[in-house]
Amino acid sequence: MRLLPEDDVWLVTSYQDVLAAFSDPGLSSEDRYAGGTGDGDQLGGSMLTADPPDHTRLRRLVSAAFTPRRVERLRPTIARIAAELLDAIAPHGTADLVASYALPLPTRVICALLGVPDPDRDQVRTWSDALFAAPVDPVTAAAVLEARSALRGYLAQLLAAKRRAPGDDLLSELSTRDDRLTDGELVATGVLLLVAGHETTAGLIAAATLRLLARPDHLARVHRDRALIAPAIEESLRVDGAVVLGLARYTKRETTVAGVRIPAGEAVLLCTPAANRDPARFADPDAIDLTRPENPHLSFGHGIHFCLGAPLARLEARIAIEALLDRLPGLALTVPPDQAPWRSGAVRRLAALPVRFMPAHRR
Repeated sequence: MRLLPEDDVWLVTSYQDVLAAFSDPGLSSEDRYAGGTGDGDQLGGSMLTADPPDHTRLRRLVSAAFTPRRVERLRPTIARIAAELLDAIAPHGTADLVASYALPLPTRVICALLGVPDPDRDQVRTWSDALFAAPVDPVTAAAVLEARSALRGYLAQLLAAKRRAPGDDLLSELSTRDDRLTDGELVATGVLLLVAGHETTAGLIAAATLRLLARPDHLARVHRDRALIAPAIEESLRVDGAVVLGLARYTKRETTVAGVRIPAGEAVLLCTPAANRDPARFADPDAIDLTRPENPHLSFGHGIHFCLGAPLARLEARIAIEALLDRLPGLALTVPPDQAPWRSGAVRRLAALPVRFMPAHRR
């Protein structure tokens, strides 16, 4: 398949083939095998685009912040932020849940975890949003590069400040360890954690909410049985994952993928959205099934690149949706579900989620 006039790419689409490709030693996350520079991607230089041993070292240094125990300790912070946001929303009777809830909640959580000062978080979110706009014309492409440069420059200055005066946050810990990352790795890791920590989680919260509001019968079931929030989130992850086309890999040598020989130096796209709807793996794959007996979707990846932040994203989404159900009675969409606007770009998420509900002062 040709994605751009100058770029050919091999597509892997079935669930079993994508799953196997994640662990294929002939495939690399580093685009240098296909003639790339290693830093052209917005997340270049991070563990996402590295192979072992660099990947192993980078992931080990960061992983301590995302253990289930440390993530669970964030529960009160997440619940407090959700309550504060809903305090502002509840009196009005209408809201855009993306702008007023789904985006600011994970932004505040990840900024608190990393140690980004509160006055800077809106600017950081603006850069991140611009970073993943679709570069459909020279103006947009220039804006993407400008946002990338600005965010990296900001993080370089922030990390230098934390090295001089460390705080109780992840960036301080990473920048002052004896076995710390290089300056370039620190900045790339900061960009990855900021972007993955709020863009994708915001998309999950918004999409899972849309899926529930689109099916009043599902919404009623979840109201009665809050244990169904978890499978609702997993189904939204499966059908509405943040990855638009898939995850790129590059052949280090001639490699056989899904029975096809691929020469060295080729780009291979692991199409997780297609794999997540593979009827050979998921019964009735286009349907949201709150009682699906198992849901081994690939939206968080697989193997050594399985998303470190998956436990945090799941916790944030569960707390966010449960708080919505508790605080906004009569919650409903103000547009048909298929007319809710989606943002184009490298990370897929709703651009807006207009809703109505019973205002707090009328209850």
